[in-house]
Amino acid sequence: MANLTVTHTEDITLNGQQFGGTTVKAFTGINEISKRILTITTTECVIGTFSAAAASAGHYIAGDVRYIRFTNLDSGNFITLTFRNQDNDEVAIKLDAGQSFIWNGDNANGMSAVFNATEDADAASSTNFGSLTNIQADADTDSCDLEVLIASV
Repeated sequence: MANLTVTHTEDITLNGQQFGGTTVKAFTGINEISKRILTITTTECVIGTFSAAAASAGHYIAGDVRYIRFTNLDSGNFITLTFRNQDNDEVAIKLDAGQSFIWNGDNANGMSAVFNATEDADAASSTNFGSLTNIQADADTDSCDLEVLIASV
């Protein structure tokens, strides 16, 4: 087992005043890392599934995943990442060229009971969080390379 240390730094000086900052998060007990570069086409594809079942290629134990990073390696096109939970709630994120998106799992329960999505903002509730079941991706106008790093305990 090892610790994964993630350092996030913002560095900006505006009108002579520093507004940046650094935060550090350590994830302890990491014993599994999956790092892949995938070519994402304009046809939506599953890039990972999550449940309580044993881990295998492209499948992760939801309760064990602590950290996921997606980086769009393309210089011009965006990728849409779609996250689905066991209630079939979905949320789509636009990941523009050269950008990263980080999803930290729950400190104790990984990707179990982590999000709720609904058309009615008043109906969304932290008491109805669902567990992540899959992640899909598709590119905007042309294929893009997507780097994915997943760390699990």
